Amino acid sequence: MSPSGAEVLRQIKSRIEQVDPGEARAQAALGAVMVDVREAEEWAAGHIPGAFHVPKSHLESRIEGVAPDRSVPVVLYCASGNRSAWAARTLIEDLGYAQVSSMTGGFTLWKDRGYEVEVPRAMSAEQRERYSRHLLLPEVGIEGQQKLLDARVLLLGAGGLGSPAALYLAAAGVGTLGIVDDDVVDVSNLQRQVIHTTDRVGVAKVDSAEEAIRGLNPDVTVEKHKLRLGPENIMDVLPGYDVVVDGLDNFPTRYLLNDASVRLRIPVVSAAILGFDGQLSVFKPYAGPCYRCLFRTPPPAELAPSCGANGVLGVLPGTMGLLQATEVVKLILDVGNPLIGRLLMYDALAATLTEVKVRRDPDCPICSRDPDEIGDEELGVFPDYEAFCAGAH
Repeated sequence: MSPSGAEVLRQIKSRIEQVDPGEARAQAALGAVMVDVREAEEWAAGHIPGAFHVPKSHLESRIEGVAPDRSVPVVLYCASGNRSAWAARTLIEDLGYAQVSSMTGGFTLWKDRGYEVEVPRAMSAEQRERYSRHLLLPEVGIEGQQKLLDARVLLLGAGGLGSPAALYLAAAGVGTLGIVDDDVVDVSNLQRQVIHTTDRVGVAKVDSAEEAIRGLNPDVTVEKHKLRLGPENIMDVLPGYDVVVDGLDNFPTRYLLNDASVRLRIPVVSAAILGFDGQLSVFKPYAGPCYRCLFRTPPPAELAPSCGANGVLGVLPGTMGLLQATEVVKLILDVGNPLIGRLLMYDALAATLTEVKVRRDPDCPICSRDPDEIGDEELGVFPDYEAFCAGAH
């Protein structure tokens, strides 16, 4: 006669370490990884602060995302201590984790003890369905999705780079997208600026982009800045945004953006395209090099023609814009390894990616200074970069 489920559970509990909520709390304070193995609905109703959410049904495929080192202590908990005991056995016997314990009494006893509990902001049923694939990722989950919904991202340009970046950031649920562009949709744009459509030719790009974004995700608020970015307005536009997506097509404004973003300590995800080649980097002030560290002076005009003069493969800005969107999401979630201090170069014809490390220049005219010394807080005075770039040519 085979043992009952209760007997099997009793045997499992006798073979694993079980810890009281007070001891589990102490272990977490010393660096143990605390993992909630309950289902998403239970986690959303409240969980232990600092715990990671890995449902028991996904434990084997996702535990390495939160506990890659199998020698580090892991404390598992569920509602009452039963599911966490089964999960502990899996980690020890099947996955080779060395120090795994199950919290007796689970989350119920933790709350009864009066220990701290974190209750995430509620997401609607429609949001849970819309972002369901994000919620399955331990690097995102409900907490990460709330970070995306709370984030404010500014896109400079609704053109070739801004179009795919805006669409995918909107789809990802970035709550506020600011768009800076003073142009209108032209037929020649449609080969690569996929946020616009033929029936919106002649419409302001910020209005066209807003229509596409709202049709894709009504969660997203669009802030339109129908203007050309310049020294007279940049300090009115940038403050309040968490990340800037640089889709600019001229050097003077890029140098101006660098000054303002370093002053405001706002990271910039910058990309450039021409012909069949693209490049990408993340300039996070004082965490890595800034744009002037990489390009102390602008290149001669013959080495940096515009896409309008030299042409561009239509799908190339899509590739680079999506890479920009990916870097933005990583910065918001604080996951992965953003392209800080690295320049990624893409050759579409050869289908190759080349990475070059870039270091901060200790003599950089911008980021070697205190941010309050960059520009004038009262007057918003920045160097005349139109003349600066013209002089380099």
